[in-house]
Amino acid sequence: MSDSQDPTNHPRRALLSVSRKEGLDAFARGLVERGFEIVASGGTARFLRDSGIAVSEVSEVTGHPEILDGRVKTLHPRIHGGILARRSRPDDLASLASLGIRPIDVVAVNFYPFEETLARGAGDDELRENIDIGGPCLVRAAAKNWPDVAVVVDPVEYPAVLAALDDPDPGVGHALRRRLAGAAFAATAAYDKAVAGSFAGDGAGEDFPERVSLEFARVAELRYGENPHQTAALYRDPGTGPAGIPGARKLHGKELSYNNILDLDAAVRLVADLANSRGAGEAAAAIIKHSNPAGAAVADTLLEAYQAARATDPVSAFGGIVALSREVDLDTAKEMASTFLEAIAAPSFHPDAFARLRRKKNLRLIEMPDLRGFAPGGRYFARVAGGLLVQDWDRGDEESAYRVATRREPSEVEWEGLRFVWQAAKHVKSNAIVVGRGSALVGVGAGQMSRLDSCRLAIEKAQSSVEGAVAASDAFFPFADGLEVLADAGITAVIQPGGSVRDQEVIDAADARGLAMVLTGARHFRH
Repeated sequence: MSDSQDPTNHPRRALLSVSRKEGLDAFARGLVERGFEIVASGGTARFLRDSGIAVSEVSEVTGHPEILDGRVKTLHPRIHGGILARRSRPDDLASLASLGIRPIDVVAVNFYPFEETLARGAGDDELRENIDIGGPCLVRAAAKNWPDVAVVVDPVEYPAVLAALDDPDPGVGHALRRRLAGAAFAATAAYDKAVAGSFAGDGAGEDFPERVSLEFARVAELRYGENPHQTAALYRDPGTGPAGIPGARKLHGKELSYNNILDLDAAVRLVADLANSRGAGEAAAAIIKHSNPAGAAVADTLLEAYQAARATDPVSAFGGIVALSREVDLDTAKEMASTFLEAIAAPSFHPDAFARLRRKKNLRLIEMPDLRGFAPGGRYFARVAGGLLVQDWDRGDEESAYRVATRREPSEVEWEGLRFVWQAAKHVKSNAIVVGRGSALVGVGAGQMSRLDSCRLAIEKAQSSVEGAVAASDAFFPFADGLEVLADAGITAVIQPGGSVRDQEVIDAADARGLAMVLTGARHFRH
């Protein structure tokens, strides 16, 4: 084979076909400066020409125009042959030479924006046109031939590719191409999952499909997990947008730990529940410790809500995680600064409040997405050894199903308290007993093996008399003894699911003590 016939005896080629153009012009210029010729598809070629970069259209390489309104352009042997040819195989190179095909050494592709199109509620026709065919084919071909081809699916990798081209050590380029190939296959898998997910429920009759594939985008690697000997990272669900703590922004303080994130998530979900069930003029605050509420309240002002939440259990509030439903003002900031806290999450911080709180160099200040209408997206996953549990999120229940089971009806004041403690009980680990007055928690009994112990703990944790307060139990009372502990302490009304074989015994005990009892018909275990 003469040099003129040798397909490798030509300037190297890069194929660029991207929907996201950020950094593309600088990348293409860098390739040209390193002796590459650029081949690009229609929109990418126009962008590069407008940037003053010489480029050949894909149709010039294939000798065939794009057809079907651009649906078919890169699916051609002159493209895929140039990508898939193994440089170490003389027979592959001979095949290229006989057909006049030149190798392609760099492939940069990102896909049509299917997920973004789906997220804004586009119809079937628009969704179908945003299912990329050529892009994933190019990426898979380049990734398969990674020893010879660098495949780039994320613009953040452009500088690394250029740097590797300059490095005299061939091992650097080899390691980079291998890593990029793994990222490429992950990208095509995630893309296919998003497309497949858009068909979920279309006549399949399956709430839970036979197979579940999970694709989450890494947000950050953490210093360690629950304990220092465990490694950990935080991932975001791309299908839910900038929701929850993975979509929040740290404005100040130390890096977040695994446990911080779990507690922040618990705090945000509780505050969102409280805020979205009340009028726009009310503020909600929650303090979380070890994933359980150490305090929660709703009030007219943020300061009042925070003070009432802290009053639930001031000792446990020390070192706690706080979430607030509205912008932090200076008065609330000063009040929070008087207690050691690990982190504060809020939709925003007034500049004066931020200036006051940032004096504490380790305090994490988290700006989270607006909580109006916030609810966890997708489904809830729990890892077990050898498998995965999948369920719906606990989104609450309907008050229309509630039933007063006792002779005495709750008063209006008791109803206010019962609604509040029942909402809070959903966020307390089982066995959960929650005592409250008005729109504030008074005592919490969480995570006990016995419901009777949870009743005793909730009363014991209260900072003052619970005379006239109300209580919620996340599941039914198996015996009357727990209810009797609450009644003896001065509780006047209780809300619970009911459903025990001893319900009547518990109702009779409530009637005997003059308590009002509401049965919801819905349980709120949180394991």
